[in-house]
Amino acid sequence: MKILRMFVALLISSAVQVKAQVKHDLLLWYDRPAKEWNEALPLGNGRLGAMVFGDPAKELIQLNEETLWTGGPANLNPNGDAKKYLSDVRKALFSDDHEAAVHYLKKMQGPDTQKYQPMGDLIIHQAFDGEVEDYHRDLDISNATSFTSFIASGIQYTREMFISAPDQVMVIKLQTSKPGTLNLSLDNDHPLAFQKSIGNHELVLTGKARIDDQEWGNAQQYQYADTESCNGMRFEWRVRVAQHDGLVSADSLLHIKNASEVVLIVAAATSFNGFNTCPDKDGKDEKAVVQGYISDIEGKPFDQLKEAHIADYKFYFDRLSFRLAGQQAPDRPIDERLINYKEGVEDKALESLYFQFGRYLLISSSRPDGIPANLQGIWNKSIDPPWRSNYTTNINLQMNYWPAGMTNLSEMNEPLIDHIARTAHNGLQTAKNYYNMSGWAVHHNTDIWAQTNPVGQGEGDPKWANWSLGSPWLSQHLYEHFLFTADTAYLRDKAYPLMKGAAEFCLDWLIEKEGQLLTAPSTSPENVYIHPKGYQGTVTIASAMDMEIMWDLFSNIIDASEILGEDSEFATKIKQKRDMLSPLKIGKKGNLVEWFGDWEDEDPEHRHVSHLFGLHPGRQISPWINKDIAEASRRTLEMRGDGGTGWSKAWKINFWARLLDGDHAYKVFQELLKGSTLNNLFDTHPPFQIDGNFGGTSGVGEMLLQSHLGEITLLPALPAAWSGGEINGLVARGNFTVDMAWQDGRLFHATITSGSGLPCMLKSKEKLEIIGADAKVAELILDGQTYYITSFDTRKDQTYEINIL
Repeated sequence: MKILRMFVALLISSAVQVKAQVKHDLLLWYDRPAKEWNEALPLGNGRLGAMVFGDPAKELIQLNEETLWTGGPANLNPNGDAKKYLSDVRKALFSDDHEAAVHYLKKMQGPDTQKYQPMGDLIIHQAFDGEVEDYHRDLDISNATSFTSFIASGIQYTREMFISAPDQVMVIKLQTSKPGTLNLSLDNDHPLAFQKSIGNHELVLTGKARIDDQEWGNAQQYQYADTESCNGMRFEWRVRVAQHDGLVSADSLLHIKNASEVVLIVAAATSFNGFNTCPDKDGKDEKAVVQGYISDIEGKPFDQLKEAHIADYKFYFDRLSFRLAGQQAPDRPIDERLINYKEGVEDKALESLYFQFGRYLLISSSRPDGIPANLQGIWNKSIDPPWRSNYTTNINLQMNYWPAGMTNLSEMNEPLIDHIARTAHNGLQTAKNYYNMSGWAVHHNTDIWAQTNPVGQGEGDPKWANWSLGSPWLSQHLYEHFLFTADTAYLRDKAYPLMKGAAEFCLDWLIEKEGQLLTAPSTSPENVYIHPKGYQGTVTIASAMDMEIMWDLFSNIIDASEILGEDSEFATKIKQKRDMLSPLKIGKKGNLVEWFGDWEDEDPEHRHVSHLFGLHPGRQISPWINKDIAEASRRTLEMRGDGGTGWSKAWKINFWARLLDGDHAYKVFQELLKGSTLNNLFDTHPPFQIDGNFGGTSGVGEMLLQSHLGEITLLPALPAAWSGGEINGLVARGNFTVDMAWQDGRLFHATITSGSGLPCMLKSKEKLEIIGADAKVAELILDGQTYYITSFDTRKDQTYEINIL
């Protein structure tokens, strides 16, 4: 029997086109099906998402669509009494009455956000004789395809799947090595009972997102425009048997018998028609949209669909390559490699794969003209997902997009930028209705409807529910996108007006006391302090994070005004206010003070390290700027420790890289892989949160290239463990694309391509010669290490070779 199986495997027809099980460096492969969701493999095209389990007899494919949320357009004034309590909150804080401040803040809260919802499950029952042998499943992130294969009774069965962005459908091809032995039954399911129908070679599920039974003030209807009701988002998805050579029939299931090859098409849509439009009363015709997707690909063969999908995906993914010296993917499944890695076995291929997996996830969950990646990207199985699978704006949403610019995926920023514009639209009303202030405000949570009010429903802890500085932090991403793209038209027309609106809110939010500008109320998400009087507090005045976020926005406003040559009067005012911000302070333990006073933490190893915003993602703190503050930041990280949730570890990688300590950054990177990575490489909080994946990818980028201080630093925090390697396609601010190779911990060769023709300034530990440009060289010394600053003018689209002298 064994000889027969080997013979069959060797003689599989070329028409079957079985994918070779090449275990290359960009492949996640396994020798058993997924036992649970955290082992399933993610596919996505930005809009549609699928988790593939790979069971031979009962394939489960869990489906999502990015716009399927509960609720409807946000009520922009859900708490009409809120504004009258702000003065009470401030009076209580300046009187050191924490209990009263919390009491009044809860009176200022509003409804929680809506929830991201699953589309349901596609189940493929497959009948075959004999026991399963030679099982294999994989996810190839080099071309965004999933593949499953197994042998039963000497017959090889295969499944190949991908989700196409050009054609907006999921494509599934099933094959057998022996003609006529493919027997399938298709079913669909959903956590809620929805209408299912079968006919005309199709399996259809239609439904409506549930009305949230915890919705504040009304359990049955979502109040829309204060006078009408909006009763939920409709959706539909269909499975079409597009190609087959067998017999198709239907009862309660859709059956395909005696086939050799079957191609299934999955199309899905919702009635979502914009953040301020009722998806029920004024929604799109989701049935027509689904039918349009199916009609548009009618007659297209599988190979044509696959070719278009791969070309589209590779247009983004192939911009960057990364390889470490000595990396070689061991011939073992990913889950076994993770176990070995936790036990100390070196696996550089796993480390580089994790970095590229983050880029894969971003391409797969955030595409232009779409919705931003949420707490789970686009992959969610639950009608009641953790933290509503919403957008948490005190770190998690922002972390999702840290790697976009630097890893050559700036287009993936566009859904976030568009969403920021929507939150600014609603946030104007929130600033006015809650605080009687100008500009726009966003609080701790937002959702597809761009909700911006303080959440908590009158019961939430103000340490998260009443955090009010979402608009300046989100504005950082507006400016960062400009820095990476050097698109001045975008800066002038889109980013700067939104940034200015956030700054106007900050100006109104600040209070002047004894010559300094303070914030009140203020929190340091989501930590708790121990006051000298003995009570545990969450609300304070002028937390370090508040000051750093505002410093960052004000600095970006000043720079943007100068770049555009506009609005100098406002920029002058902003500079004056920036200089008055409450300064950063060093505490008695040598750490950076987090609160208004140098107080103890209730949890010294808390997952949030909010007061180091100025180190990363900000640019206020650096060993190059203020060594004392940088050392206080280092001491803060030492006190916090290297543990925490997955996303917390990911943030710490970025912190240590910005402190130029590559070995410590690498240590935390290893801890992320060892303790916070699931078998499918998803990050776990726990449970799964995708921001840890994105933050980890960003951290690797920061170890290899930094440009936040105006010059491009090559290999700023290279760990000793990565003594040799090569990365091509990293992007620095100023729209410069950098290729680098290094040996023995030193830069060996580099090129830089100027995308916009701006002046370039390189910082490195080696003397550099720029071929084709007249360069000026200066020297700087930091901690006994000499750095060389090489400055030269560039021409747009020209590549400059860099020799190491």
